[in-house]
Amino acid sequence: MSKSLLLVLTLVVAVLMISCAKSESTTNKDATAPATSQPATSPATTTASSSDSIGVAECDAFIKSYEACVKDKVPEAARAQFNSTLAQWRKSWRDLAANPQTKPTLASACKTQLDAARQSMKAYGCTF
Repeated sequence: MSKSLLLVLTLVVAVLMISCAKSESTTNKDATAPATSQPATSPATTTASSSDSIGVAECDAFIKSYEACVKDKVPEAARAQFNSTLAQWRKSWRDLAANPQTKPTLASACKTQLDAARQSMKAYGCTF
């Protein structure tokens, strides 16, 4: 049962990420003025959350790579949504890592998320 729950959770997160990435691309093409209010919140969120560890090497490596991609390549106007997704992954994966029944399957879930991110983040020139 726990593997099924983890699989469903991974699929939901992947679909959300892909959906968000597609809407971000559309929004960014239309935006002509730089956002000035987001830098104050985005870096603080990124800095605070980057020190958080999941405790599973595959997940920690993915989070670190994804976070660097968002920071370096995603347009500033879109970063808040990507950082929100990162925060959701951290919380969800930390909760799964804390449960001895779901922790063994977490590495696989993070690898699956990495594969999805490779596709969705190509639009921003990110490589993982």
